Amino acid sequence: MDSYWLYNFSFRQLISLQSLYNFITRFPVIFADVLLSMYFRYCGLARSSVHLDDNQTIMHIWGSKRREYNKANLVLIHGFGGNSKWQFLLQIRQLARDFNVYVPDLVFFGESYSSNSDRSIGFQAKCVCDGLKKMRVDKFSVYAISYGGFVGYRMAEVYDDMVEKLVIVSSGIVCKHDRKLEHVKKIGRSVVDLLVAKTPEDLRMLCRISIHKYDIGRWIPDFFLWGFIGLECCGKEKEELVHELLNEKHDVDLPILTQVDDDDNDKNDNHHN
Repeated sequence: MDSYWLYNFSFRQLISLQSLYNFITRFPVIFADVLLSMYFRYCGLARSSVHLDDNQTIMHIWGSKRREYNKANLVLIHGFGGNSKWQFLLQIRQLARDFNVYVPDLVFFGESYSSNSDRSIGFQAKCVCDGLKKMRVDKFSVYAISYGGFVGYRMAEVYDDMVEKLVIVSSGIVCKHDRKLEHVKKIGRSVVDLLVAKTPEDLRMLCRISIHKYDIGRWIPDFFLWGFIGLECCGKEKEELVHELLNEKHDVDLPILTQVDDDDNDKNDNHHN
């Protein structure tokens, strides 16, 4: 009886210590995430929760508290490197001065989630546009990076009545499928392990291949990276997103977008005249 009690007590103590350790390692990242939320609010944004598909999907979108109708609407779409706050920390203040800014967390990032089994780019694009419609944002330009670039391109293709202009950074949308596979082999690591990191070294490798000038990953301590990994959720669903992206052969049927810059329109008019 005494030995059973001692074993039970020791087991509970071990669980408590493990929980305490997990909290300690995650606390710096949790604290930083809270500060980021405060900073976004300081920049004039508020977070909205939008329910879609008969409540199958919930989208969290940061948007301008006071929409100014003399400003254009700008939607920022993040990549796999984190949620919307971590991705656009350095840009949000300046952009919020000049635009009505909307920054969604894509499905399975941040607190956005769906019970729908669709992992396609088209589904992500639909969720972003449907969420913006519910917020009464009917016309906007898009700035998208990395994985978000694929989502932004599909938004511009399917919802061309909503997307006025599109800027894509570091997405490789026109990269041919075989070239993409060749590049993956050169890295020598699983793309899934890099984009859905499971260890600090995975995150450091992602920083090395993503950032040209500075290798910031080498200066970040392991405990912070472990905390960042622990804060992320929906790992299984994110892996499915990566597999879906790799399997889609975008170069085969890449559509031509109808959005044309105003300067290009002027040049075409002058040419015809």
